[in-house]
Amino acid sequence: MLTELGSAFALGLAGAGHCLGMCGGIAAALQLGGAKGTGMTLAYHGGRITSYTLLGAALGFAAGSIDIAAWTMTLRYLAGILLVAMGLYIADWWRALQWLERGGALLWRPVQRWSGKLLPLRHWYQGAALGLCWGLMPCGLIYSSLAWAATAQDARLSALMMLFFGLGTLPAMLATSFGAGAVQSLLRRRGLKIVLGILLILSGLWTLYLTISHSGHGQPNNGQQEQMAPQHHH
Repeated sequence: MLTELGSAFALGLAGAGHCLGMCGGIAAALQLGGAKGTGMTLAYHGGRITSYTLLGAALGFAAGSIDIAAWTMTLRYLAGILLVAMGLYIADWWRALQWLERGGALLWRPVQRWSGKLLPLRHWYQGAALGLCWGLMPCGLIYSSLAWAATAQDARLSALMMLFFGLGTLPAMLATSFGAGAVQSLLRRRGLKIVLGILLILSGLWTLYLTISHSGHGQPNNGQQEQMAPQHHH
């Protein structure tokens, strides 16, 4: 479990530049209201991370409800492939995950229309509601993280993975909200993104290796099958 949670946190942290581009504007705008803006900022981020956690729980439960060995093995392969793809995405070496953003735009449009009614924000609960909506925005990083979390096939673990992913995004987002330019600069450094991207790629490759090496376990070989076959005596 610690490996999954650590990878999820690193993924959120590694996506700092992407997060700033997608959500930085709204995060900065929420803080313009001074002390009142601070409450709305914290409520917004709380709602945003809650939406990730709830979506992770729902997908983990759905994936775990199918108790078929082939399905489980497929999800493990998917987990490894997604980790590698996300590492390449974070390091800016391969942007194939952008197709998820294009697909997610169809889901986001009605949510965006509804969330627009919350603006301008006047109360903390409006900020929380906006954060809940923001979890559905067309972001390849979020969608691929949700798909990866679902491979855990457990509502609790999938929810925790998305919670830690959300916590990983906080340093960049809070730095934007509260004007911490030095933190933003650190998180946007190319070297840091490459290091975190490589770690995700290695984690994905390790996952694939373990899946391949254990893919034959539990399946009796031909000799075993013959021994297990019922003996008929004449």
